[in-house]
Amino acid sequence: MDKKVMIQIKDLYKIFGKHPAQAKKLLSQGVSKEEILNKTGQAVGVQDTSFNVYEGETLVVMGLSGSGKSTLIRMLNRLIEPTYGTVIVDGTDVTTLDDDELRMFRRKQFGMVFQSFALFPHRTVLENVEFGLEIQEVDEETRRNKAQESLELVGLGGWGDYLPEKLSGGMKQRVGLARALTVDPAILLMDEAFSALDPLIRSDMQDELLKLESQVQKTIVFITHDLDEALKMGDRIVLMKDGKVVQIGTPDEILTDPATRYVEKFVENVDITKVLSAEDVMLKHQHVVTLKDGPRTALHVIKEFGLAGVMVVKQNRELVGYLSAEAAVQGVKNEDAWIDHICTQEVPTVPPDEPLKQIFPMVADSRDPIAVVDEKRNLKGVIYRGSVLAALAEQGEQMYDE
Repeated sequence: MDKKVMIQIKDLYKIFGKHPAQAKKLLSQGVSKEEILNKTGQAVGVQDTSFNVYEGETLVVMGLSGSGKSTLIRMLNRLIEPTYGTVIVDGTDVTTLDDDELRMFRRKQFGMVFQSFALFPHRTVLENVEFGLEIQEVDEETRRNKAQESLELVGLGGWGDYLPEKLSGGMKQRVGLARALTVDPAILLMDEAFSALDPLIRSDMQDELLKLESQVQKTIVFITHDLDEALKMGDRIVLMKDGKVVQIGTPDEILTDPATRYVEKFVENVDITKVLSAEDVMLKHQHVVTLKDGPRTALHVIKEFGLAGVMVVKQNRELVGYLSAEAAVQGVKNEDAWIDHICTQEVPTVPPDEPLKQIFPMVADSRDPIAVVDEKRNLKGVIYRGSVLAALAEQGEQMYDE
């Protein structure tokens, strides 16, 4: 089934100045935005940008200062008016709406979280969170209940009666997130939302948002200048330079297959272990044995393929344990042994999306390989120390292969 397109951006431009057509013509001739500014006084914010945002994904738009990323996100809900092009949100062309239609559309479709917390200092936390519903004229009881639910969702239950001045920076940003969630928008726009936080709180907020996303399933457009944050948060990344998109891809694609020299330089100092996951380094087609097999069959598989042991699974691939070669030999000696009785059932496991950085300690501490399992504990692959090193070497060669 094809993914639903939630936001479609087509041929989008933002040119600041009185003669945008002049600047657009020069852009089509390959003239740089700096030259255009010097020659015409027109400032190019975003140029010739087209891409889709799919329902339920977190799309990160990133770039250095002046790349156009913040201008772009503000054109999605027309806080900044596009000069040319269209923005279609859930089937509605936002660029055609009049002021009243746009106001109602924003209230229904968008929640926005800014870098500055933008809280009302004279309102309590709860009153700040319910503000969006208040301006929609939702009755007091309903909006209070929804605001309280949002505070619980972001971990601030019990803080509703406090004023913002009593909160830490991270807590204030949680209030901002709760306020955006309370109106139940289809789309969250987050513009450098965590940039003002210190590194530890920022990491906590990133983790909190990832957890929230799995619960509320919102479409998120997330703006950042920080590559590590983009790699951690994004299902896909849009990398911008000089108002133009230079590459769109998954974090792994951006890191291992940079489209331009600029992208290559941008990612060259990234810790690759933050991007690779268990799924990237596991061996997918490992030989296994099932509960119906005996120790003799298991030992045959181990010898035939030169293995140190095999994973034991049920018929539906649900993991049971790990059977070492030594245990299989002992099982053969005891003809009455059942395979689930002789295998090690306390096998270290990780989900497919577990970051490689988190797996390293497990690889170092465990004699046995690590099983990669899904939420139903079905075996997806196996990680050995050697497979981790091989994957790192392969990715390194891809990154620096000229």
